[in-house]
Amino acid sequence: MLSLLAGAVWNVLVASLLLGAGLPAIFALGVRAMAYGASDGAEATPASKRLIGRVLGILCFATVLLTVAAGISVIVASGFGMTVNFDHVVPTFAPKVR
Repeated sequence: MLSLLAGAVWNVLVASLLLGAGLPAIFALGVRAMAYGASDGAEATPASKRLIGRVLGILCFATVLLTVAAGISVIVASGFGMTVNFDHVVPTFAPKVR
């Protein structure tokens, strides 16, 4: 019984660190990367440096958006009495198995 409680506490801790602190950190990295990739026109930075910053920023933002969309789809699916199935790359709603 105690090991079950410890396992549940561990799962909540990992989920809260990933979603509660991880996603805002990835978003902040995206903002930082976009600032690194921005050009103010005053200094002569190579175009490849700006491109890398923009690509990294877009990847960070896409990761956050996809994670938020997956979370919303889980909430919507449970509201419809279904589950989200990730068997094929695209998430789909599937009836709950009872």
